[in-house]
Amino acid sequence: MAAAGTGMTERGSIPTLLDVAESAGVSTATVSRCLNFPDQVANRTREKVMLAVQELGYSPNFGARAMAARRTNTIGAVIPTMENAVFARGLQAFQEELRRHGFTMLVASTSYQPDVEEEQIRALVARGADALLLIGHDRDPDIYRFLAKQGVPALVTWAFDPASKRPSVGFNNRTAMQQMGAKVIGLGHRRLALISAPTAHNDRAMARHLGLQDAMADAGLGDDALQFIEAAYGVDDGAEAFAKLMQQPIRPTAIFCGNDVLAVGALRRAREVGIKVPADVSIIGFDDIELAQITYPALTTVHVPHREMGRCAAIALAGLIKDGRPIVPHELPTAPVFRETLGPVGQK
Repeated sequence: MAAAGTGMTERGSIPTLLDVAESAGVSTATVSRCLNFPDQVANRTREKVMLAVQELGYSPNFGARAMAARRTNTIGAVIPTMENAVFARGLQAFQEELRRHGFTMLVASTSYQPDVEEEQIRALVARGADALLLIGHDRDPDIYRFLAKQGVPALVTWAFDPASKRPSVGFNNRTAMQQMGAKVIGLGHRRLALISAPTAHNDRAMARHLGLQDAMADAGLGDDALQFIEAAYGVDDGAEAFAKLMQQPIRPTAIFCGNDVLAVGALRRAREVGIKVPADVSIIGFDDIELAQITYPALTTVHVPHREMGRCAAIALAGLIKDGRPIVPHELPTAPVFRETLGPVGQK
């Protein structure tokens, strides 16, 4: 119990929910709401409760809460990498929205390795994650069977496939690249290149490759009009891939990149070797992260609604866990963003 008038517990004792309630002058139910669903409590009451929590050094008994509620109010997010900003904006919005619904996010990174992804998924489930956010559909079916047996729902993001059995909140990578490809080809480009992430176990990269091929087919271009190179997702990787392409006997006039980070690397190498963009070659990114707006020249890219995707994914998972509301697959639009790295063929 809290010592009268001091807001402190007896020496050596562990503060309890009741101690916080008595110190703040509210019920234990109100304290619980403040900790789990703060937006549902009036500001003045929440401030009193949180002050008591701070003064007493109270920490909720996580195991007891989880057993009582049969859930932990945590959701795991398993992403391919933390080394660049591609996933950062969406995850930030995901976490912000989860918090509004009383959930905490746990993040794990896989380095684009399927075996590491499986380890991380199993570890998050073992730690009591109520649900998982996954990137893309492409993974071993045994993982989905494991999640089904454990009763842990999974939501796919950064991709959208209405035909999949797995619900997704994301965008159509193939359509997005097809639309950009059509715009570039429409400017007269017939010698194209694509710097892509490895397509094995990466349905997003594969879909973007297919989307560019769709645009080429629509324009009557054969497969020989495209030079294709796979690279890891990093600035240096983009620079090295760009150098290889520009050393070919027939240089491309437009280079598509699987994300903006690769495109920034390509732009850097072009500047280092004196190749003018877009006069000598156009460079196109994908994602429209903040970096794309401050490159020189400013990067033409495909805008992906990262924050809206993260927000919608959080709402979908919170609704499923708290209210049993089924997840409705939701496709978000992308759009070409034309800046300064794209120009017509022959522009000088």
